[in-house]
Amino acid sequence: MSDSLVTPVVIVLPDGRMDRKNAAAYLGLSAKTLAIKASNGTGPKFIKRGRVWYRKADLDAWLNGAEVRSTAQARYLNHEDTERWGNLRQANVAVRCAQTKP
Repeated sequence: MSDSLVTPVVIVLPDGRMDRKNAAAYLGLSAKTLAIKASNGTGPKFIKRGRVWYRKADLDAWLNGAEVRSTAQARYLNHEDTERWGNLRQANVAVRCAQTKP
């Protein structure tokens, strides 16, 4: 068996957009993981117009924003993101509950 590197084919439209499948391949993630990150608000910016689109520039910015110098720094940043989005979800639930009360 040979140890060959497989380079995925990524289709980028002339205006720089990619669908989720191609954006995931570009980032080295599965489409499902990218969808979960979009749902959690922890992924790159995207456009939702019937379909979900990602701009190459936004994917590059998201990748560059994840640069760290140590695994300890990565743990700290991941914890900070989780805490921030957890607080946002709690606030959204509180608003929804307040809106449903008579």
